Amino acid sequence: MILSGLLGRSILASRSPELHEKEAQAQGIALRYDLYDFSARGWADSDLPLVLKRLLDQGYSGFNVTYPFKQAVVSLLDELDETALSVGAVNTVSIRDGKLCGFNTDMAGFRDSIAEGLPGVALNNVVQLGAGGAGAAVANALLSLGVGTLQLVDVDENRARLLADDLAARFTNARIIALAPDAVEMAVADGIVNATPIGMNGKPGMPIAEDAVEARHWVADIIYFPPETELLCLARQRGCRTINGIGMVIGQAARAFEIITGRVADRSRMASSLV
Repeated sequence: MILSGLLGRSILASRSPELHEKEAQAQGIALRYDLYDFSARGWADSDLPLVLKRLLDQGYSGFNVTYPFKQAVVSLLDELDETALSVGAVNTVSIRDGKLCGFNTDMAGFRDSIAEGLPGVALNNVVQLGAGGAGAAVANALLSLGVGTLQLVDVDENRARLLADDLAARFTNARIIALAPDAVEMAVADGIVNATPIGMNGKPGMPIAEDAVEARHWVADIIYFPPETELLCLARQRGCRTINGIGMVIGQAARAFEIITGRVADRSRMASSLV
């Protein structure tokens, strides 16, 4: 039996168990995917090291990591793959020979979802909401797609500045600006990306003012439960091209499945699990 799972907060509605277990079943693999919801279990963020030790002691082969632990988990791991090193955040951990190795499959998952779900959109200027662990992966993906100017927006301005500085050192041809929410330059933006948890189950609401969204914008939300957030609902009503986080979650889940099990996942089959 392969033991796997997901660590995070407000994740009881996650469909990751279904994705991983159905794919394993289709391949004739015995796999169990557990949800470790810190909120539901009454655990503090500081319990993260103890949870990692529990998974290690219980013989897990690996696990996924989501909000708010994608950056906090980095210092607790033994090794980091180049994907995690470049992004500075981890969403997948493999356990081999008693060692925990971190990977980031979010970046490629989001990049592919934009290329497939919003082909041909303008990338001259993009507003990204959120500069946390998921935001770091999304920003790397956007810049790798050729975004000219990236407006990084976060309520924690220092976090946005740190990420902007890191990105600027590697994407020298792009202009990367760290901004407070009230300083966003929407008039010049082509697209809007929500990389915050606002809108997901347990965190309802809008990550940006309603009047900031215009028909000329394209809008991407990395949230996939619910599949239509308040932001996407509003954007569709105004005629925007939109994508939700399903494409990203399928892409990252397929890569995570391979890292944890050693088996290549069938993406179309995984996608059908979410229909």
